[in-house]
Amino acid sequence: MSWGGPGFVIAIIAISTLGWVVNTWIRAKHGYALEDEWSGETHKPNPDGDRQVQLLSSENERLNGQVSRLEERIAVLERIATDPAERTAREIDALRDR
Repeated sequence: MSWGGPGFVIAIIAISTLGWVVNTWIRAKHGYALEDEWSGETHKPNPDGDRQVQLLSSENERLNGQVSRLEERIAVLERIATDPAERTAREIDALRDR
């Protein structure tokens, strides 16, 4: 085999291409991000991603509602703490009767 001939150059190109294909296949099989020619990355899609977004959105709405209710309760407690004693006693009794 001649080291300077076209067969050797074609063999080097074939080995390099085969190595690139095997490397890409192994990376894809194990979930690593794949790289393209311009150093960009293609991530493996997550099939549960939409479901997770939906669950987090519903939990966020629930927590926002809970925070709103707690803010209302804190406002009532602040008003009770700063109001005169007679009116405060009536409001506390009214809250107990609920």
